[in-house]
Amino acid sequence: MEKTIERYVKFSPDYFVPGRPQVELYLLELKKEMDIMVKKIDLLEVHQRKLMGQGLGSCSLAQLQGLETQIEKSLRIIRSRKAELYADQLLKLKEKERELLDQRRRLREEEIRETLVRPMLPVTLHTGKDETGSACRMSKHSSEVETDLFIGFPATRL
Repeated sequence: MEKTIERYVKFSPDYFVPGRPQVELYLLELKKEMDIMVKKIDLLEVHQRKLMGQGLGSCSLAQLQGLETQIEKSLRIIRSRKAELYADQLLKLKEKERELLDQRRRLREEEIRETLVRPMLPVTLHTGKDETGSACRMSKHSSEVETDLFIGFPATRL
């Protein structure tokens, strides 16, 4: 067991030496790629500042016209998207309006059915003769009229 460990310690540095140049090359490639990305980021930041109207002093007439064209194209795209959103919102609101009108119509129909089907409320009637001589009259508590039917002469009514 000890001999195995000694051989491992003795030969282990040799195995990692050939791999070191590959790791160093890989790190160099990553560093180059990082430098390229940093340059691209810097160019994009400069371009963004120009689009925002900053740092235009060094621009030529052709560059300014190119920026103007690009901004106008962007505005058309933005306005088109805004119009789409407004149209979608309008459709949703019209659908909501239709739903509310349908709901209103259903509620009115239900209310009408309830008033037609609803049993008549009891009305307190006073029988007997009043000042005018009529046999019955309507109570003040209801607007519905209920009449009694009597067969015979008026004198026989009680």
